[in-house]
Amino acid sequence: MSTNSAPGGRAGPTAADVVSGVDPDRHADTPPLTVTLLGTGTSTGVPVLGCDCAVCTSDDPHDARTRCACYVRAGEMGLLIDTGPDFRQQALREGIGRIDAVCYTHHHFDHVVGLDDLRPFFFDNPAPMPCYMHPDTAAVLRHNYDYIFGADPYPGAANVRLETIDGPFTVPSRYDDKGTLPVDPVLLRHGDMPVYGYRMGRFAYLTDVSRIPEPSYEALDDIDVLVLDALRPEPHRTHFSFDEAVDVARRIGARQTYFVHMTHNVRHTEANAALPEGIQLAYDGLTVEVPAVEAV
Repeated sequence: MSTNSAPGGRAGPTAADVVSGVDPDRHADTPPLTVTLLGTGTSTGVPVLGCDCAVCTSDDPHDARTRCACYVRAGEMGLLIDTGPDFRQQALREGIGRIDAVCYTHHHFDHVVGLDDLRPFFFDNPAPMPCYMHPDTAAVLRHNYDYIFGADPYPGAANVRLETIDGPFTVPSRYDDKGTLPVDPVLLRHGDMPVYGYRMGRFAYLTDVSRIPEPSYEALDDIDVLVLDALRPEPHRTHFSFDEAVDVARRIGARQTYFVHMTHNVRHTEANAALPEGIQLAYDGLTVEVPAVEAV
């Protein structure tokens, strides 16, 4: 396997490695998906602590943004993307009662630190919960959460299992219904950091990205709903600006694209009105229905 360099001398898969196993037929039996965007804000959340700008003091609920996370319902199965610091609040707000697996995009604080809040999902179902991720993400989580992933786990710790991935995989049910869900990782660049986006059926979730390697576009054909990082109108070193995100959205060609990870520089009503047709700003709690592959 070819590799790219990674922090601490580790090595990970290249974009070509990850996409090499992609087969559109894998998704032929994927049922309709119900996608809920649990959070749509940048790492500080919005409002930002101590800020009295027009967005942070706005009374428009669309301007209140918790940290990015996503919940996908596929039949009876529930798949979570990231566990940020607001995960507990988000799960209570949306009434989430089932999680079969977690897909982690990367190891930054605003995407992983709610991991311990998965514990209640084991109170009535002790079956292990797989957590899929890039090898770099696994190395950081293993180090930072020794009480979960170390040689002597703390009693009562969440029964989560690190699963490093370098190509398409299938999520199994943790329950008696025996469902499965095919998922394709999509290698992205968040500045210099390799991170994963994820595709399920005709839905793709790409947060914290400033560049999509050319081979990764192959995994994004025939997308119906795309969730895409768009930090603010101005350029940024590790995130797409609005203009960059619009260009990427047009190239991928989803029927509908939703921008996430916005800062407090973005007032929802004004910014949303300026976006092209088929592209909108997301907001916390937005729920979108994605049709089954076979139904399109």
